[in-house]
Amino acid sequence: MIPDLDIALVRTFLAIVDTGGLTSAGRVVGRTQPAVTQQIKRLEDALGRPLFDLDRRHLKLTADGEVFLEYARAIMRLNDEARARFDASEIRGTVTLGVPDLYAAYLLPQLLRRFARAHPHVEIEMRCMRSVHLYEAMLRDELDLVIATLQPDLKTGTVVRREPLTWVAGLHDRPEAEEVVPLAVLPPGSVYRQRALEALGRAGRRWTITSFSESLAGLQAAVFAGLAVSVFPRCAVQPGMRCPGPRDGLPDLPAIELVLHRRPMALSAAAEHLGDFVERELAQVAAFHPTADAGSPSPRAPRAVGRA
Repeated sequence: MIPDLDIALVRTFLAIVDTGGLTSAGRVVGRTQPAVTQQIKRLEDALGRPLFDLDRRHLKLTADGEVFLEYARAIMRLNDEARARFDASEIRGTVTLGVPDLYAAYLLPQLLRRFARAHPHVEIEMRCMRSVHLYEAMLRDELDLVIATLQPDLKTGTVVRREPLTWVAGLHDRPEAEEVVPLAVLPPGSVYRQRALEALGRAGRRWTITSFSESLAGLQAAVFAGLAVSVFPRCAVQPGMRCPGPRDGLPDLPAIELVLHRRPMALSAAAEHLGDFVERELAQVAAFHPTADAGSPSPRAPRAVGRA
């Protein structure tokens, strides 16, 4: 029978996967390269399966390693959540979190649910607006933390996630086949809009803006109605949509980066803990779709203020 897994070995395994090397993983877990190698050998011996190919100079997970990776992330997530819950159970307060409605809907539900379990006395007041407005609101001391799309002219903040962009169209519609591509876009200043127009320009495709909305809901309506093509982050693609690409005459799109900003003034312990949690967890969050999770209500839903 396989013995109980050692959390330290699982943490080292994840450090190797996330950093791509034994030496860099050693820096993360505070061990030498030989010690890291020995830990992985102990983990493989415990599981009775090799997790990495034999060529350690070019680390690559085996098929069993790929399977174990999912379990390892779940183990560490629960371990870290339990530690946070009992190490900091007395943290109290309200945190104002600014985030675009798109990320609030598709990336934050699962993350905030886990944070709420670990910190039941912290109330999150969430305010939704476009990324271009969030940073200014934080500088006015209206927000403690901001999660936003990295703006071309703003290099502050910590990158916490890279999200692929994709073209979206109605499942049974082909607006991209038109000679002049009809677009549904956010207002000027939107990084999604900018990336779409730049890509079409490089590809030599003519375009026209036929639908324009301040919110994702408006863009979704135009897409589902078959009126236009739009650009969404991958996490927001819904049933009833398809993702046209180069085979359909639309160019590839670059990924966007999500950044975390912290208010320049001193933050409360509650805000610092939420910021640290976002930095650690957001990159691994899977997209949330209400139909898939309707039976799993949050233990305490964040209070939304502003445009949802």
